[in-house]
Amino acid sequence: MSTSASTTSVAAPAPTPSAQRPGTGFRWARLLRYLVVLAGVVVVLIPVYILVITSFKGIGDATPSRAWALPTTWTTENWTQAWDTLAPSILRSLQMVIPSTIISAVLGCMNGFVLSRWRFPGADIVFTLILFGMFLPYQAVMIPLMQMLLWAGVPNGVPSLILLHVVFGIPITTLIFRNYFESVPHELIESAKVDGAGMFRTFWHIGLPLAVPGFVVVLIWQFTNAWNDFLFAVFFSSPANGPVTLALNNLANGALLTNYGISMAGALLASLPTLVVYILLSKYFLAGLMQGSVKG
Repeated sequence: MSTSASTTSVAAPAPTPSAQRPGTGFRWARLLRYLVVLAGVVVVLIPVYILVITSFKGIGDATPSRAWALPTTWTTENWTQAWDTLAPSILRSLQMVIPSTIISAVLGCMNGFVLSRWRFPGADIVFTLILFGMFLPYQAVMIPLMQMLLWAGVPNGVPSLILLHVVFGIPITTLIFRNYFESVPHELIESAKVDGAGMFRTFWHIGLPLAVPGFVVVLIWQFTNAWNDFLFAVFFSSPANGPVTLALNNLANGALLTNYGISMAGALLASLPTLVVYILLSKYFLAGLMQGSVKG
């Protein structure tokens, strides 16, 4: 006896909008992020646009009312005059920035290695005292610094600025290198100690070669800070022996009365060295910064 089984077909549920178009929400979120980034880029580039187009305008064309307009006649005279005015101070800035950056980086590397891998009694107290220098407001110590440099007989201008940037750069460079050496495996240092290497030999043959990414971070940081410094330049130098920031300020104060284009060209010239450093070393800067942020 055969019975026919009745089959009932169950209707499939209607697909939801998310099932019809998978990943739609993710695409909209990604698009929103791109729009936010694009808006940020536009906001950042607006001053750059004004700087660039104004630097190529003539005297009558470089006015506030025509700030957004392209030059009526393109000219490089502003760049020539700005270079003639700023070239000596740019050279003095290089003479000041390069040694101060290298010296503070080397001292910070040695301090960071000792404080992280070669512990001694009171190391934490010494490290805290070094970091205390990061929180001293420069404005509060200008008069004591000036009296100290006068008493020590340090010449005004580039020598004074080199000394100041080295001293005030040691806290941040020590912190960066200490955090970086904390991420280095302990076995490397311990193996050198087992082989009989002392502190200086271990630092020279193991610590220093491993610290190259940390050096990139510190060099960029110190170069930028020293190059853009204006406060020390005002107190410890003059337009005749000061860095480019002081000369740029004097150029802008005079140019604003006659020609905005010269001050804009001068600002671009003064920013070129730091821009070149960032372009060449930005990849290594991020890598070294991440490697040095593992421990703190």
